[in-house]
Amino acid sequence: MQDRGTHIARLVFLATAIGTLVAATACGPASVAPELPAGQRIAWNSCDEPAKELECARVAVPLDWQRPDDGKIELAVIRHRASRPHERIGSLFFNWGGPGVAGVPKVRDMAADLDAIGRGRFDVVSWDPRGTGDSDRIVCFHNEQSRKEFWGRDWSIPTTRAESVKYVPKTVEFIKRCTALSGELLAHISTADTVRDLDYLRQLVGDPQLNYRGVSYGTFIGQTYANMFPRRVRAMVLDGVVDPTAFTDGTAENVTKSIADADLVFQKFQSLCQSAGPARCDLAGHGPVAPRVRQLLVRLRRAPIGKLTYGDALIVLWVRLGSPKQWPELAIDLDKAARGDGSALESTARNVKAFVEPALDSAVGLQCADKPFPPRPGPQAWPEIIGRLSDVSFISGPVNGWLLWAPCAAWLVRSADRYTGPWNAFTKNRILVIGTRFDPNTAYANAVRAASRLGNAVLLTHDGYGHTSDADPSTCVERVTSKYLVNLVTAPAGTNCPSNRRPFDRNFN
Repeated sequence: MQDRGTHIARLVFLATAIGTLVAATACGPASVAPELPAGQRIAWNSCDEPAKELECARVAVPLDWQRPDDGKIELAVIRHRASRPHERIGSLFFNWGGPGVAGVPKVRDMAADLDAIGRGRFDVVSWDPRGTGDSDRIVCFHNEQSRKEFWGRDWSIPTTRAESVKYVPKTVEFIKRCTALSGELLAHISTADTVRDLDYLRQLVGDPQLNYRGVSYGTFIGQTYANMFPRRVRAMVLDGVVDPTAFTDGTAENVTKSIADADLVFQKFQSLCQSAGPARCDLAGHGPVAPRVRQLLVRLRRAPIGKLTYGDALIVLWVRLGSPKQWPELAIDLDKAARGDGSALESTARNVKAFVEPALDSAVGLQCADKPFPPRPGPQAWPEIIGRLSDVSFISGPVNGWLLWAPCAAWLVRSADRYTGPWNAFTKNRILVIGTRFDPNTAYANAVRAASRLGNAVLLTHDGYGHTSDADPSTCVERVTSKYLVNLVTAPAGTNCPSNRRPFDRNFN
């Protein structure tokens, strides 16, 4: 499930935002429920493809749930019918994070695997959240050509003070363009809005309670839902956890909590490569791996290797650290660069940026919508903030800080509805929280805190590597998850699940 596009999309997920509704607490507007007219259901149609189990629809929802008669937007929705319909329990909703990852294409691509998670006993349902995909979405450019012209051929992550100061106006201009083209939608793209959409979809499929699996930012959607509507949760799996307090406190706060383990994971990458040896890791066999990589990065900070810049190298590390499946290829490319050929890393960075550019339209806006308004600190403070984030992770601090968070310092729109806690609601059934021990994008400590903070939750530790348990397959995690979804039985507190194989092992996936 961790191909390159999937992984990048998830990473463009890391989180933050701006927008606010004063008094959006559990006893305020955030607890108001959408009302469903009697007998109303989704009008499913064929998805125009061979798989008969797949059905698609478009669902109209209010732009503003507080003023439902003031206008509608549409959501793209998909379901895969349960493969064991006579034993069907209900629907299982999925969200893959981002924010900004569209759910419809994910279900198209992964239908059989998703059906298996619920042992064939759930209709698998997902949607393109408001602001994304084929739903009413955020628009920041008139066309693809104007987007390419804005970013330019050679943009990268600033890594010097001079580059940082020069980059700040681009973050401000990006937000201005999104605001000019997306209009009133931007005031209604907070996670509270998305949670109301999710609860409405739950009602439309006829389920009295929600079954849900969210990864990365999808765990923030889940935690928000569980605290806004705790009595409506049947089963909820949160994998790769975002800390909701940090997420809603501010951009720098969230980045700090999320990337706390990123450099540790990079160290693990190097030590596992060393242990695997040159037969399975190309970086090994030329002396100790860690000093060789350090020497390469020092060299890049001084000057490019061919067209490969230090900023582009950080982008590649940022993307690939979350996917152990890609670690052997990363080792090959780092080895080539250490021998003076940076073309492979440069080519990967170019492909990543081509993917990221359109993804940022949705990702940045959805992150900004959940942050305090007006934004503090402002854009001019970001070069200094990046320095502090770089102390947390020399890789993810600059990349996350500039790519995803810096634009929020110039966000221009106050959210009409924003949920900021509390985060400790009690649900009748336990919530299953999964934390991967060496996750570079959502630190393991986030999962520990969430399981402790929620009123009725249990922590499952995935003793593996990468961003979410999907990145480092574990039959143990899969069995615990399936048993929980079907039977509402969680593993005992303190359970550790090993991965099936270690990174760099043959036949890793």
